[in-house]
Amino acid sequence: GDWGGIIPAMLNSMLALRCLEYDVADPVVVQGLEAIDKFAVETEYDYWVQPCVSPVWDTAWVIRSLVDSGIPPSHPAVLKAGEWLLQQQILDYGDWAIKNKLGKPGGWAFEFINRFYPDIDDTAVVVMALDAVELPDEELKRVAIARAMEWVASMQCQPGGWAAFDVDNDQDWLNGIPYGDLKAMIDPNTADVTARVLEMVGCCRLSMDSWRVKRAIAYLEREQEGEGCWFGRWGVNYIYGTSGVISALAVVAQESHRDFIEKGASWLVGCQNSDGGWGESCWSYNDPSLKGKGKSTASQTAWALIGLLAAGEATGNFAREAIDGGVDFLVSTQKDDGSWLESEFTGTGFPCHFYIKYHFYPQYFPLMALGKYENLLSG
Repeated sequence: GDWGGIIPAMLNSMLALRCLEYDVADPVVVQGLEAIDKFAVETEYDYWVQPCVSPVWDTAWVIRSLVDSGIPPSHPAVLKAGEWLLQQQILDYGDWAIKNKLGKPGGWAFEFINRFYPDIDDTAVVVMALDAVELPDEELKRVAIARAMEWVASMQCQPGGWAAFDVDNDQDWLNGIPYGDLKAMIDPNTADVTARVLEMVGCCRLSMDSWRVKRAIAYLEREQEGEGCWFGRWGVNYIYGTSGVISALAVVAQESHRDFIEKGASWLVGCQNSDGGWGESCWSYNDPSLKGKGKSTASQTAWALIGLLAAGEATGNFAREAIDGGVDFLVSTQKDDGSWLESEFTGTGFPCHFYIKYHFYPQYFPLMALGKYENLLSG
């Protein structure tokens, strides 16, 4: 009954139906209201509506964090989650096919159901999660990953990167239309999504045409900012983007792009807080002088650590003091039940306008960072 799996689209669709004089008893309206109600959370004292739900995204990251932290790839929990992810692959053509005439379906979406809008970021993370687990039917997994790779490759944009949902949807003049007040009328390629694709290719040892990989790496070269950081479109902000790009270059271009990796790592070290953690305010989207500045959070500290650990593995030069400080921050702020508290919003919907609080971010990203750290210590 929903539209696009996200509240803004759902609410606006309901308003449109009202303008078209649909009755509240009309089955379409009833279904729409029921879908909105499913996004609502009610407690004894509060009632709020979530902007979206992220089961595919969360499940894939949980799998990766568990395996990175020592859970066997054949453990029943990750096996069950992996099989569920396999079932979520979208084999229908969506809106992406309007501009991509040659691509065949094979992606994953963010939500439980969103068959018209699979996205590149989710697809890459799911592929890495599936690659990390041992499923009863490995051939089925292999076919699903191959199908995903073919779709992702077909979605590469002209500048060399990847966008979230579309191909070459980058005509910025559309953001000047009066009703485009969120400046989100387009879906251009971004450094963080491009990095995720390259990380997938490198980590999973997948085959992608070398000219595609070279174009993507060249795009990331151009996107690195003077200080050494990269913009984060879907996570707050430069800490997120920089960690992702370093993680990608570390597995696909560690020798040829050592300077880019080291410059990014130096930027991360330079914005570490005195308590050992990292943090960045959502206001960094409005004010570039706030890049990498903010109260330390568990998720952003984890992102910085993941980037620094990847840089160290790629170059052989670990920023040990910074890494140890970040690990100490996570260990000292962990609660007795194993979780971390985080009130800040570190997910991005529309920069400068709409941010998302992922309740699992301060759990699986720190777990992943600590797991990677432990793996390096144990050799």
